[in-house]
Amino acid sequence: MPTTLADVRDRIRKDLRDTDIPTYRWSDVQLDRHIDHALSEVSAALPQELSATVATTAGSRDLSLTALTTLIAVEAVEYPVGSYPPAYIGFGVWAATLSLHLDTAPAGGNARLLYVARHTLDGAGTTLSAFQVDVLVTGATAYAALEQSVYVVDRITSNSAAQERFAAYGRARLTAFQQLLHAYGRRNRVRGRRAFTPAS
Repeated sequence: MPTTLADVRDRIRKDLRDTDIPTYRWSDVQLDRHIDHALSEVSAALPQELSATVATTAGSRDLSLTALTTLIAVEAVEYPVGSYPPAYIGFGVWAATLSLHLDTAPAGGNARLLYVARHTLDGAGTTLSAFQVDVLVTGATAYAALEQSVYVVDRITSNSAAQERFAAYGRARLTAFQQLLHAYGRRNRVRGRRAFTPAS
């Protein structure tokens, strides 16, 4: 069974001991906001690694990126496609347009884009691995606990002991979350370099 947004929300409630229906301390809307916050950070450190084949237009060096809705960054561009070793070429990105750095504009054919993208998490499932879901839950619980510690302080009849418990738990979880992102983040992985082969 795929992991869904509801599954992640339930895991967070269990970690926060917030399972008493219907008197939840955090609403679904609040938890979803913290989940989205953590998802953005997980995606930045551990993004999806994807590829897309995009048709070039004869006489133009520009490719539209608008179809890549979860795009974070383009890592490499292969043009023409099918050479061995692959012909990776220079490129530039501005807004939603990628420009191929070619002396001569393409006469047609496809380009292959290697890119990293934001993960998705919704009612149908997620692109996160099981480990990445664990990391996400750590971050989302941290943000939820820290929010609650501020909420408790702002109440007229505040409970300082409860505030400190939420704050300490939130800080500990946030530290663990940041350490996981640093340890397993994409930029800290040993990666082989792609040889650059100029397009002929």
